[in-house]
Amino acid sequence: MHSETADAVGMLDGLIRSRSCVRSFRPDPVPRPQLIEILETARAAPSNFNSQPWRVYLLTGEAKRALGEALVRAHNGNAVPPFSPFPQPMPPECGARVDDFGRRYYSALGIDRSDMAARARQTGRNFVFFDAPVGMIFTIHEALTKHSWLDFGLFLQTLILAAQVRGLATCPQVSFVRFQSIIAAQLGLDPEEMVTCGMSLGYADTQAAVNRLNMPREPLETFTRWVGFDE
Repeated sequence: MHSETADAVGMLDGLIRSRSCVRSFRPDPVPRPQLIEILETARAAPSNFNSQPWRVYLLTGEAKRALGEALVRAHNGNAVPPFSPFPQPMPPECGARVDDFGRRYYSALGIDRSDMAARARQTGRNFVFFDAPVGMIFTIHEALTKHSWLDFGLFLQTLILAAQVRGLATCPQVSFVRFQSIIAAQLGLDPEEMVTCGMSLGYADTQAAVNRLNMPREPLETFTRWVGFDE
């Protein structure tokens, strides 16, 4: 392997391995030209037949505050039914990992998992983008299928890494989808636009314990099957 290639591999691998979801941010603003650079890179993500199914709303300042306040009011008032991104029951192996995340997450915040009121308050922090300087809402045309949602995932990961290499942290947040009608009204979404997720973006507060969860990953043996390699 050429030294230039080895350097690029090392940088990319290190970037991916160092990424984590950040839930506490410094207030420092993110320059608009830097956001444009990130989006210019993200739009190079692959999509089926180049369909590019993504749409992005970027919010800061008063616009972000107004949306956050509307969503927190709805959350505190139980204005919409509870939402879970997972089926019930979950596949056992996935459920075990989700439970492990919950233990680590609430422990880092000093919240007892039986304290439902404190947990609800923390959930509400999602909707002010964890006080990140930039909030994003992503939408997709409601007629598109799960294959286009896969394309959207590729776009989001590309955006996350483009931010990461510039020293910016992110947290993709599916919790926004339960407030489709409020977000549509606040942002003037077209009738066919469906919220896929939100995302907080900014500079990580490196002193916050919640940003140091160090979530484990499964070893290769648990999720790979190698076919034909021993022939």
